[in-house]
Amino acid sequence: MPLDSIKYKHKFSKNGLNRKQLNIDPFAQFEIWIKQATEAKLTLPNAMSLASSDADEVSIRTVLLKSFDERGFVFFTNYNSKKSKQIRNNAKVALLFSWLDLERQVKISGMAEKISTLESVKYFSSRPKNSQLGAWASHQSSQLDSRKILLSQFKSMQKKFTKGGVPLPDFWGGYRVVPHSIEFWQGRENRLHDRFVYKKQHSGWIIQRLSP
Repeated sequence: MPLDSIKYKHKFSKNGLNRKQLNIDPFAQFEIWIKQATEAKLTLPNAMSLASSDADEVSIRTVLLKSFDERGFVFFTNYNSKKSKQIRNNAKVALLFSWLDLERQVKISGMAEKISTLESVKYFSSRPKNSQLGAWASHQSSQLDSRKILLSQFKSMQKKFTKGGVPLPDFWGGYRVVPHSIEFWQGRENRLHDRFVYKKQHSGWIIQRLSP
């Protein structure tokens, strides 16, 4: 059914973005923006869409950014999940942060690679115990006949790890998306939005303005 174009119309009103405002380092610029998204009390400002693909299809889902630095952007998942299987066959992925209340988006393209087991252990050990147990209980992306089965698997893990800590599953861990381009999009009136893309070169990052 067609959407009511008047009902869904949005007038972009935030200040624009110009070249002088940008940090020369895209990771420093991202840090500024995600801090502002956090300060604006947006729901899950670290939520990002992750697009991956294989020979059959392109998939997209929401994951949570857990850390970032000049090496890239880190998220965690089950290594047997659909996204992980796609990454094994094609490491090219894209991320999208959509902060619509701020009329902003950040788009990242790059290559996904596994982080070290030590890094995964460090993060896993910081999670609440029930989240740790959930990682053990869920065979992510596999067919599940009923929720009762999932809850049964969770209870089984509770019994198994009643005493002591919960170890890192060998099928669970992190990926780092190493970017080759990072685009910052700022809404502007009359749909004349501001778009700046950082592109990785041998000599460092270059910044280009893109037409909206």
